Amino acid sequence: MKKIENTNEFETKRQLDIINELKKEYEAEFKRTGINKTYHIETFGCQMNSRDSEKISGILKQIGYIETDTEDADFVLYNTCTVRENANNRVYGRLGYVGRLKKNRPGMLVAICGCMMQETAAVEKIKTSYPFVDIIFGTHNIFKLAELIKTRRENETIGGKQSDRMVIDLWKDTDMIVESLPNDRKYPFKAGVNIVFGCDNYCSYCIVPYVRGRERSRNVKDIIDEIKALADDGVKEVMLLGQNVNSYGKNLNPRVSFAQLLQEIEKIEGIERIRFMTSHPKDLSQELIDVMATSKKICKHLHLPLQSGSSRLLKIMNRKYSKEDYLDLVDRIKKAVPDISLTTDIIVGFPGETEEDFMETIDVVKKVGFDSAFTFLYSKRSGTPAANMDNQVEENIAKERFDRLLDEIQASSAKAAGRDEHTIQDVLVEEVNSQNEDLLTGRLSNNMLVHFPGDKSLIGDIIPVYLKESKGFYYIGEPV
Repeated sequence: MKKIENTNEFETKRQLDIINELKKEYEAEFKRTGINKTYHIETFGCQMNSRDSEKISGILKQIGYIETDTEDADFVLYNTCTVRENANNRVYGRLGYVGRLKKNRPGMLVAICGCMMQETAAVEKIKTSYPFVDIIFGTHNIFKLAELIKTRRENETIGGKQSDRMVIDLWKDTDMIVESLPNDRKYPFKAGVNIVFGCDNYCSYCIVPYVRGRERSRNVKDIIDEIKALADDGVKEVMLLGQNVNSYGKNLNPRVSFAQLLQEIEKIEGIERIRFMTSHPKDLSQELIDVMATSKKICKHLHLPLQSGSSRLLKIMNRKYSKEDYLDLVDRIKKAVPDISLTTDIIVGFPGETEEDFMETIDVVKKVGFDSAFTFLYSKRSGTPAANMDNQVEENIAKERFDRLLDEIQASSAKAAGRDEHTIQDVLVEEVNSQNEDLLTGRLSNNMLVHFPGDKSLIGDIIPVYLKESKGFYYIGEPV
């Protein structure tokens, strides 16, 4: 494990110095050529990756790159996901495409980072099959992007094959959390904020702890300072991010609970909405439920992955709760926050799943009444215990169960969808509707979308909207 004392201040200053050094070089190039350098980022996977891409974009813009929406750019970066095998295949497909572009674009740089790069087999395949890639780094050292670009530019003077100039910087793990580097938010009025990195749960089907590393929480002060700065910059809603936000603070001294952190964030003026994901059921405390019940800012939406309704399978999955534990938790949450919207993740076809196990999942879906669910057919993930388990479920059986689960989820969603119909609710206006430019699109506290007429000057405001008609997955509304 890499460890450097006082890394925050030292490494931040070092990387900012490199960013400024590159910026001067690029400004000099622009004076000579009159041509701006462009960049394009393709992000695969979860909101943690999306947040990482904002940091990457911030660094590139600070250097002097200009963002473009096409891979025909001077710098192309793929921020990868490796939760499922097909995510890797999608990246290989994009590499084949960008490799052809690079042949006709001298000086083009191609970089790959993210979870997929923490897998040795994937890196070896890229080195042998895609030697035109210039920079490879992982999940732990995104803050070093400018330094890696600098190294690659210096390597350009070295002779030999393209692959000899490839820059590879991969860390198995780290306890470093480098603060205060540039970032480029997608929205001016809402922002994601990392509070904990890595994961210590080691669910038997999941590759995340192996590619994201062990849990490490940011200091409360650093989080609060970041959110205060966001509020000063006009941000109204923050999304607190972590593989398991409920375990926040376990490695801090003194220890701080996630509920306590939420109470501190609640005090920040200008922040009107607080969201968070993802919550692991085993760590969701009564303290957190009580804070959610009394909060005026925490949104009425909780994503609570179930994965399976079978206590037998949950034990094999290493989830550390039972069906009964989950239902008891949901009951306590609903009693404390009656208008809560619950969403979940469910895996179908986990190794050894029987019809009885599957029906236990259906039973939980019926009893909870989820607003929606992300449902997945189990797929082997190399490097996880589940990939080597016996009794892999036949594909046709898993698919048939998946379809039945989807029917049950849709029935559950339909019951929940219209509960706010004919009421006035606060809506955060997010954008002009992509299908109809005469409409705006916003989001309720419970995360449901609302489409309504209005001027685009309202974007970023929280306004009251009358929900006149439910369309199942969204509302048609009218500003009040």
